Amino acid sequence: MKLQGIFPPIATPFDHNGEIYAAKVQHNVEKWNLTTLSGYVVMGSTGESVMLTPDEKYTMWGLVAKHAAAGKLLIAGTGVESVRETVALTNRAADMGYKAAMVRTPHYYKNLVNRAEAQMLYYRAVADQSKIPLIIYNWPQATGVDIPVEAVVAISEHPNVIAIKESSGSLEKVMQMIREVKPGFQVLVGSAPTLWPSLLMGACGAILAYANAAPYSVIAIWEAYRQRDEAAGLDWQNRIGRPSTLVTTKYGVPGLKYAMDLNGYYGGPPRLPLTVPTPAAKKEIEEAFQDLKG
Repeated sequence: MKLQGIFPPIATPFDHNGEIYAAKVQHNVEKWNLTTLSGYVVMGSTGESVMLTPDEKYTMWGLVAKHAAAGKLLIAGTGVESVRETVALTNRAADMGYKAAMVRTPHYYKNLVNRAEAQMLYYRAVADQSKIPLIIYNWPQATGVDIPVEAVVAISEHPNVIAIKESSGSLEKVMQMIREVKPGFQVLVGSAPTLWPSLLMGACGAILAYANAAPYSVIAIWEAYRQRDEAAGLDWQNRIGRPSTLVTTKYGVPGLKYAMDLNGYYGGPPRLPLTVPTPAAKKEIEEAFQDLKG
């Protein structure tokens, strides 16, 4: 399975009662269908997956599968703390038509699972029982666990683990993984501010929260890479630097959802205890996205 191009880990639309807003899921997916996004990751951290019940996750998987255009690769975010529940979620997603599962590093018992051996055991155990291939998801800024390269290299030997989404933002780590993992194992990045240099190093694509709000700008970077147009790639990379940082590192999901609202998608409110951006934050996001409409 090739994982090339740009994938948004899609935001979950909620109405003002906090319920999944099915009509807005359809609206967003049909609008993204008009782009050359490679597919959709449903129930990643950008989808506020830790805030949703299993039944709500099933609802989101079903809605996106229903409205996604033919040819869009569907990836389910299924990682939770235990092997047992992760396998159950992964296989439920497989039964619903999802082709791969993105599984974040377990992290709750940090003193016990922040070792390479514990991470290797977790992924191998999940992969052994999963109907679809796995993508490791490393985001140490949120989890507090940074899976070491040697663990990724060892896990890459498992036939049912095909890729990693590396979101640490470390170009050195991306480069080391690309150099050392098993041939055919794919490295995607989750950091929009480092997209262009990561592609030049050999990353096969990216799973980017920022792509929810301004997909064309990161698709432009991907196309510049494919066409070996360095000037265009650097130009677009410089354009997205500040806005992508605002809606990820600085203001997170609430900021991203506001940027989606500005660009004709539906972001809406986050789920409590997350709150909508302050007026000052909204102004900052508006200014950053004024040349990145649509």
